[in-house]
Amino acid sequence: MRETRLVPDFIFESSWEVCNKMGGIYTVLSTRAKTLQEQFPDKLVFIGPDLWGGKENPLFEEDATMWRPWVKKASESGLHVRVGRWNIPGKPYTILVDFQPYFDMKNELYGKAWEDFQVDSLHAYGDYDEACMFSYAAALVVESFFRNKLSSKKKVVYQAHEWMTCLGALYIRKYVPEIATIFTTHATSIGRSIAGNNKPLYEYLWAYNGTQMAGELNMEAKHSVERQAAHNVDCFTTVSDVTGRECAELLDKQPDVILPNGFEADFVPSGAAFNKRRREARAKILQVANALTGAEFTDDTLIVATSGRYEYRNKGIDVFLEAAYRSLYDNDLQRPVLMLVQVPAWVESPRTDLQERLRLGGTYSEPLPDPVITHNLYEPWNDPVLNFLRSHGMKNDVHSRVKVIFVPCYLNGNDGIFQMPYYDLLIGDDLAAYPSYYEPWGYTPLEAVAFHVPCITTSLSGFGAWVSNCVGHDSRLEDGVEVISRNDYNAQEVAEQLSATIARYSAFDKKTIDKVRRNAAALAEKALWKNFITYYYDAYDIALRKTIERKKNKEA
Repeated sequence: MRETRLVPDFIFESSWEVCNKMGGIYTVLSTRAKTLQEQFPDKLVFIGPDLWGGKENPLFEEDATMWRPWVKKASESGLHVRVGRWNIPGKPYTILVDFQPYFDMKNELYGKAWEDFQVDSLHAYGDYDEACMFSYAAALVVESFFRNKLSSKKKVVYQAHEWMTCLGALYIRKYVPEIATIFTTHATSIGRSIAGNNKPLYEYLWAYNGTQMAGELNMEAKHSVERQAAHNVDCFTTVSDVTGRECAELLDKQPDVILPNGFEADFVPSGAAFNKRRREARAKILQVANALTGAEFTDDTLIVATSGRYEYRNKGIDVFLEAAYRSLYDNDLQRPVLMLVQVPAWVESPRTDLQERLRLGGTYSEPLPDPVITHNLYEPWNDPVLNFLRSHGMKNDVHSRVKVIFVPCYLNGNDGIFQMPYYDLLIGDDLAAYPSYYEPWGYTPLEAVAFHVPCITTSLSGFGAWVSNCVGHDSRLEDGVEVISRNDYNAQEVAEQLSATIARYSAFDKKTIDKVRRNAAALAEKALWKNFITYYYDAYDIALRKTIERKKNKEA
């Protein structure tokens, strides 16, 4: 019979994306906070980097009266923090720390990390220094708070996210052993690098030596600190079975717990509000498409979108574009198709000619110059999406049945063209496609089905594997998500199947589409945090038991 799980009295979590909206980890933390706050009211503290230089951060509500004696004491010791709450559902306590002062002792810190844990920072470059200085500062925050504000009898957990927080996690493990440590890798640095460098990751995974590959790909420092954290914390976790296998081979450490990424449904409208938002989103997308291309887009237009980080191969952007090209010649298409590539690139500015047309309103019959992109880019000749469109002669001709528009900006509601946040546009899509090659979990498809948008993903994504496990077979579009089998070498076949799936969906009648959309939303319901949070409780239990065992051994 299973023992009762140990429950923490206090939880610290650190990430570079606390109050710093960058990508998927922000979504993980910000959507999960409400569920944890309900279980551990105000016993949860997030720690993030203070990147705003004293300026107001809209995601952070500072409270100068909070923990005033501790803040003063920390400041006197050289630890400068701002305290308050993260402006997200649940409003958890948050500490932003200034990590700049620690650059002066960088070499000393790296030397100590080598002595204590054999972390090799010798070949560090780029963002490694910045991340490690933040990580160290975050650890000092945890140590100071624990020593000054919490009883030593409290069961305390510190969870660190991604390689950027590893140095601090190791510091806590060494110098504050009373605290239970958890490290969560959302994607191994070396696995992402192997995939991003066009090397076959999966067929040869068993044969790769992570440390050897790190040397070959100039990733020694990041890989070293991540590997040592995985081996030395009390509980090592990752987000999917797909990445779990990657960790076992490249970090030489099997995760103790898999922590799948959930979400909260409170940002998805319902009933009449849902329908209104969907109509508004479609109207805006089709308005921009007409103003850019001069083509007519009827309500019958099938809107298909991809989005996420601009990793051309890893995220399957190359395959999405190839599928669009093939769809140009697909006689099975029953509806006109508009395909959107929504990935942030090196944007210079919104297009003023497009802005002018949108300001004037009306319908246009002549295209703007280069009618495939909504914003101006720095060095557009080096952009992979534009190069594909140009090399394949895809110019969004008025009579083309499939049109592709590149939206290379962050859809934050202030992009100068759409002026609508990402979710407010996502709801207007008919179909979403994420034919990823490297995707540890896959928040974008999860977000899509949450908004009742059926989607296409691959067997190499953690989300895709989870969906197929949920439905009990290789998931099809009729289930709400099409999971295409993908491996190291079948990108062309994936593109062909993606194109065929779009054509198949274009022939669905309204009754079938409504059913598919309901099935997509039903899958999203299964991924609510209330269903996934139990895995975090397992991780807390494992880490706390290690701490108790360590204390007993010390006393013995």
